[in-house]
Amino acid sequence: MKHNNIEFDTYFKNYPDANGYFGKYGGAYIPDDLKKAMQEITEAYFTICKSAKFINELRRIRKEFQGRPTPISHLERLSNKIGNGVQLYVKREDLNHTGAHKLNHCMGEALLAKYMGKKKVIAETGAGQHGVALATAAAYFGLECDIYMGSVDIKKQAPNVARMKILGANVVEVTHGLATLKEAVDAAFEAYTREYKDAIYCIGSVVGPHPFPMMVRDFQSVVGIEAREQFIEMTGELPDAVVACVGGGSNSMGMFSGFLNYPVDIYGVEPLGRGTALGDHAASLTYGEEGIMHGFNSIMLKDENGDPAPVYSVASGLDYPSSGPEHAFLHDLGRVKYDVINDDETIDAFFELSRLEGIIPAIESSHAVAYGIKLAKKMGKGSILICLSGRGDKDMDYIIEKYGIR
Repeated sequence: MKHNNIEFDTYFKNYPDANGYFGKYGGAYIPDDLKKAMQEITEAYFTICKSAKFINELRRIRKEFQGRPTPISHLERLSNKIGNGVQLYVKREDLNHTGAHKLNHCMGEALLAKYMGKKKVIAETGAGQHGVALATAAAYFGLECDIYMGSVDIKKQAPNVARMKILGANVVEVTHGLATLKEAVDAAFEAYTREYKDAIYCIGSVVGPHPFPMMVRDFQSVVGIEAREQFIEMTGELPDAVVACVGGGSNSMGMFSGFLNYPVDIYGVEPLGRGTALGDHAASLTYGEEGIMHGFNSIMLKDENGDPAPVYSVASGLDYPSSGPEHAFLHDLGRVKYDVINDDETIDAFFELSRLEGIIPAIESSHAVAYGIKLAKKMGKGSILICLSGRGDKDMDYIIEKYGIR
């Protein structure tokens, strides 16, 4: 399949290039003392990703520890409520161990750390799912674990903070700036620059300097590959559309990977939050411009000084002022359509899915569900496959406190 002169049948061989670029996006904008560390990670990854021993170990972990493959569920009652014949399906990453897609790359990154002889893993987290997943991986492999988290998110995501601590992780509270995901990334990067000889920074999304956008995508691609095969087995055909939420973009890049080279419409859903004013949303691909932060070039939201702008989303895992460089590339190519869903639509979808299907989704995933419902009403016929990136246990106290029971 070809789109805008890009051959998608060879896409994954060509992107990123040797320097970590997807077109003009990506790269590694890092201090000189970290370049050697990143090169070491890159070389180790390229060595083990071709190793049958590593691949077989990862497959065993996914099957015996994570509970993969995760199923696809047909949302029959929700589809019937829409009532125009469009059928909605969800890929159930909420049923992956720890309750979200994040463990897919955390087990891979921790296995890499073990291979490299590192003693510690360091990471940031927003919604807490990446933190829980990495704390789980660290416990599994016997590694130390430091998780940096903004104080705002610590309050919103108390259940996940408790999980990380029970799993043995050291949760480091970040209080500067807006005290959310961007600041947590800043703090984790600072820590890594001090500890890179003994630690590896396990980035929680398809962001950061090369090789992380590629590496996290590769580990997450299991979601899309499984989903494509399962959907064809269930229905005899491909879905007409695939939908996933996009913050940094790990669940969506994993899902999209399975469909880029097929005649399927692909939609990435960004958080519009309270509205279009700067500071009221985190829809970087929709409203942002090219810029560099956290070691990579992508599309980001900027303030009047050209620095990363303050962002907001009801979903802690989506309030980041940029998106992964591969998303920026696919946005410019037009292969993926990026659109927005606001807080109110998200919360409505949260309750709708819970009441009609018995699935309580993460607030992040509720953005994709809300868009899937909206898209179904426009389409009139066909099928939509949504990536349900995580479960909503972590969000229930916050939702009840802020919105009540609807």
